[in-house]
Amino acid sequence: MRALTLAFALSFAALVPAFADGSVAAGQPANGPRVVVPAHEIERGETITDADLVVQTITPDRMRPGVVMDAANLVGHEARRVLRAGEPVRSEDVKMPTLVVKGSTVTMTFAEPGIVLTGTGRAMGDAGLGESVVVQNPVSFRQVSCIVTGAGAVRALDAQSSTVASNP
Repeated sequence: MRALTLAFALSFAALVPAFADGSVAAGQPANGPRVVVPAHEIERGETITDADLVVQTITPDRMRPGVVMDAANLVGHEARRVLRAGEPVRSEDVKMPTLVVKGSTVTMTFAEPGIVLTGTGRAMGDAGLGESVVVQNPVSFRQVSCIVTGAGAVRALDAQSSTVASNP
């Protein structure tokens, strides 16, 4: 029974932010979900690092759908808006860093079994790693749906679904 009581006390203590003397931090709820929040204000467009985040217990009424619970889902992402210190961050508040900028020249790769084609095109929008972007062929003006694979690099989708529009 003592082991069970000790295990409960240790798990409960992990939920409550406390000082060395065991007192609860002022203004911190004694129970509620623990989420990752900015330690300071993060500006729009700024890339989030591990040092920018802290784990904090929040009241259940501040918990909203899409709130990010794990720092791994924020580190390396870019803020879409100003993120306030101590406020829960929703997944739609961040995005992958922009690797392809609208109007920039990108290297497009198309691969099928037995063949790999590469060419250049012009990005028709901004996108981050793994996001889709439309790329225009500068010769034919044909637009192709692509997935960003790196800085200035995209992979064309298969031939049946990749053509977005054609201009004669």
